[in-house]
Amino acid sequence: MSMADSRLRVDDHARDAAGLTYVYPVVSRRAGGVSVGINLNPNNACNWRCVYCQVPDLQRGGPPAIDLDRLETELGGLLEDVVHGDFMLKRVPEGARRLNDVAFSGNGEPTMSPEFAAAIARVGAVLARFDLIGKIKLVLITNGSQLYKPAVQDAVAAMATLGGEIWFKLDRAPQDGFSAVNQVQLKAASVRAHLAAAASLCPTWVQTCMFATDGILPDEANVSAYLDYLATLRTEGIPLQGVLLYGLARPSMQLEAPRLSAAPAEWMQALAARIEAMGLPVRLSL
Repeated sequence: MSMADSRLRVDDHARDAAGLTYVYPVVSRRAGGVSVGINLNPNNACNWRCVYCQVPDLQRGGPPAIDLDRLETELGGLLEDVVHGDFMLKRVPEGARRLNDVAFSGNGEPTMSPEFAAAIARVGAVLARFDLIGKIKLVLITNGSQLYKPAVQDAVAAMATLGGEIWFKLDRAPQDGFSAVNQVQLKAASVRAHLAAAASLCPTWVQTCMFATDGILPDEANVSAYLDYLATLRTEGIPLQGVLLYGLARPSMQLEAPRLSAAPAEWMQALAARIEAMGLPVRLSL
């Protein structure tokens, strides 16, 4: 493979990009640079099945036992190459050669792992070794479903001391019932409680994916319900940092993939403007 072929791309977040089990580098649109991912779900299992998910062979379930020593070794080795080696020059396009964060993301819900808190501690130790605490972010990308658990709440509170930030999935206004987007049963009050817990413990952004299904964009009733839900969160004093609004830059690997298409840039920009008019900052990624 040539150097050009081995460059990371924003449209390819392959988890085996570095040939490791738990750690992978990506060029992230939303991060605006290099994000080092932590994958606690190498078995491609998640408790949700979002129709736009890019994970191949996704299955329902939780993660396997995590080899924490291996995770720590892999992260240390990759950061050595990124911080002190020639990784940026060889693998990252010019203009994106900035280490932005280490992110718990991967191929399923990270907080489902019983070792989630221990993994945060190990990652924190590695960040301290490279003098990166406070200089880069430690991000948790989550569907928020486990935020009712005291152990998970303690873990995200520990994240906050390491420069942590939560990206909390909220693709549509949660209704009491089945979510066609996330393929799970949701209750609006539960989502609100989980989001309140997250935001009280660690800086939290709402993360929203918008797209067309069968060529049809979310209608005004759906958009208004989403905006009203955000307004309710603010009225209740939940301290959101803002909204990460993004579209389909990479194809879904789920059965619904042929039915999904990207929303036009103008539509996304108009939605971003409506969110900003509520007083919430928006980071838009098309």
